[in-house]
Amino acid sequence: MGITIKDNITWVGKIDWELRKFHGEEYSTHRGSSYNSYLVRDEKTVLIDTVWKPFTNEFIENLKKEIDLTKIDFIIASHAESDHSGALPELMRLIPDTPIYCTANAVKSLKGHYHQDWNFRTVKTGDRLNIGSKELIFIEAPMLHWPDSMFSYLTGDNVLFSNDAFGQHYATEHLFNDLVDQAELFQECLKYYANILTPFSALVDRKIKEVVGFGLPVDMICTSHGVIWRDNPLQIVTKYAEWAANYRENQVTIIYDTMWDGTRKMAEAIAGGILQADPDVTVKLYNAARTDKNDIITEVFKSKAILVGSPTINRGILSAIAGILEEIRGLGFKDKKAAAFGSYGWSGESVTMITERLREGGFTLVSDGMKEVWNPDEEGLVNCVSFGRGFGQQLK
Repeated sequence: MGITIKDNITWVGKIDWELRKFHGEEYSTHRGSSYNSYLVRDEKTVLIDTVWKPFTNEFIENLKKEIDLTKIDFIIASHAESDHSGALPELMRLIPDTPIYCTANAVKSLKGHYHQDWNFRTVKTGDRLNIGSKELIFIEAPMLHWPDSMFSYLTGDNVLFSNDAFGQHYATEHLFNDLVDQAELFQECLKYYANILTPFSALVDRKIKEVVGFGLPVDMICTSHGVIWRDNPLQIVTKYAEWAANYRENQVTIIYDTMWDGTRKMAEAIAGGILQADPDVTVKLYNAARTDKNDIITEVFKSKAILVGSPTINRGILSAIAGILEEIRGLGFKDKKAAAFGSYGWSGESVTMITERLREGGFTLVSDGMKEVWNPDEEGLVNCVSFGRGFGQQLK
């Protein structure tokens, strides 16, 4: 059944407690997620988004308990990705002539997904939809995080339906931000931003300034995933502005994989050297083969510098390191420093390869890296400590 958000707004989405992977296998959802859909009632009734396809039947049956489907006057498709639009084909089979308001890019995306020519009404920033005593104002938000994305603002109630922005993958029966564990909530917000929105930080900053420039009061932010922000809703907007500004904490993250512990020992010795140079810095170590990649990316996002290590195998690097480096390259981090390290037996290409991939990812390389032959002995570990100390000194 629906949950009342305001007298005229009802949440009609789905909480997915079992979800552990999203975007195929690309994003880990340790705490599940939700697919938020909203009914807005005035003289006209508007449905904002649907849910992911596996929950289509459940969604429509619950929606029927809230409203006669033929009484839905308008549908707003904020974004064509199937976790938002998955139930749309079945819903449109039942109410085929209902107008769908979306961006021009969303028309292309929805047709690409479902190959249907529904009753599309394209909108752009500043367009308004009168629903009686109130209006919905549309704000395009391209690349946050798809080209078709948009926000909708409900006048009178001062509610921003923010699509994927300001959301998080977080399953909870308590839909409001003030009712959940704050540490969990902001961990998931940061992870969501780091892994999904980092490449678009300049656009995030620009869109925040644009929305603020409208001068629209915001009493509530209704997201597409996770909690609804009703208690000091602009706190998450402030956080986004901070995260969009090439965010860094006093942290160094060391990412490695290892075959026979040589590279692991190097990582730990380097960490010790960094702490000698700066006892106040936070140093975290992650074995990329044993750690969730999205959790690692979140730590990279927080870091002012990273080190990446792999032994050489078949004149290359271990696959877990190759994979995380590709993730890092695609996210386009800014203003972060880096270096490479690794052990080897006879050819030793890994450090050069990692260095080049870090450079491609936009990192500032502070050295050519270091390598140790076989399993580092006592002298080799001393060299690693010295390397870490030098790396730490260059970060001050």
